[in-house]
Amino acid sequence: MNRITQLFGIQYPIIQAGMIWASGYKLASAVSNAGGLGVIGAGSMYPEVLREHIQKCKKATDKPFSVNVPMLYPNIEEIMNIIVEEGVKIVFTSAGNPKTWTGFLKEKGITVVHVVSSVKFALKSQEAGVDAVVAEGFEAGGHNGREETTTLALIPMVKEKLSVPLIAAGGIATGRGMLAAMVLGADGVQVGSRFAASTESSSHEKFKQAIVDAQDGDTHVTLKELAPVRLIKNKFFHDVVALYAKSPTVDDLKTLLGRARAKKGMFEGDLEEGELEIGQIAGLIHEIKPAGEILREMIADFEIAKQEMMAVKF
Repeated sequence: MNRITQLFGIQYPIIQAGMIWASGYKLASAVSNAGGLGVIGAGSMYPEVLREHIQKCKKATDKPFSVNVPMLYPNIEEIMNIIVEEGVKIVFTSAGNPKTWTGFLKEKGITVVHVVSSVKFALKSQEAGVDAVVAEGFEAGGHNGREETTTLALIPMVKEKLSVPLIAAGGIATGRGMLAAMVLGADGVQVGSRFAASTESSSHEKFKQAIVDAQDGDTHVTLKELAPVRLIKNKFFHDVVALYAKSPTVDDLKTLLGRARAKKGMFEGDLEEGELEIGQIAGLIHEIKPAGEILREMIADFEIAKQEMMAVKF
């Protein structure tokens, strides 16, 4: 048992990231049942859809699970009230000021974790009273930090300043990656891309296969003037590149992006016009398989890597 397993009441310090269009109750409950912490991603759900997923998750597992809430969500107050009404015990917040909702959630007896991409915001989160921090490196898929700090550099820098438990994210899909993050100072890991390509992920099968097919160099961060996002390079990505060649305004970029671009790609399976958000570690993902099997493989790989590391002599 370590600080993360104790904090969440779970068997392994592995947290499944709350990903839009990928992490509904099926994935969250599968990860929780396998000993990790499953997370429902509220970012792509209307309030009543989130309520339905929470209720179904409670029926599918008797283990702890969480909800991730991007604080830029337009119905944030309704979302937070649903979380309280449904008795969710752990909430991950992201994309906003941790001071805004941490106090409200803590007063309700909820464990709060905030996702950051820098030492500065890790400290702000700790000052706001969170119970743990996720520090996410630039390798991660989806919306990313403007600092462009990689996981390898970010985790020890945050660890040096932080006293609350630290969860590493970005570029972690194997037990070896998990061990590396913990050697750098993390108490646990958050895994996104690997679980996005799981059987229980709510993403479209075509998107899952695109993850499996991706190689190193196939993802790139773009749209930094709006919100930096790491994508698989496809027709939409190259349309963005072509627009940049014309020195676009922010409004030009917004017009090209339009609405529901991520849903089109990740949930509806449009691999040409959709936004395909995934991390650099996709190049190490070779198969779609059940979430429980993924988690068990990570633990086995972690143990082997730990033994190998202990056998190293200088």
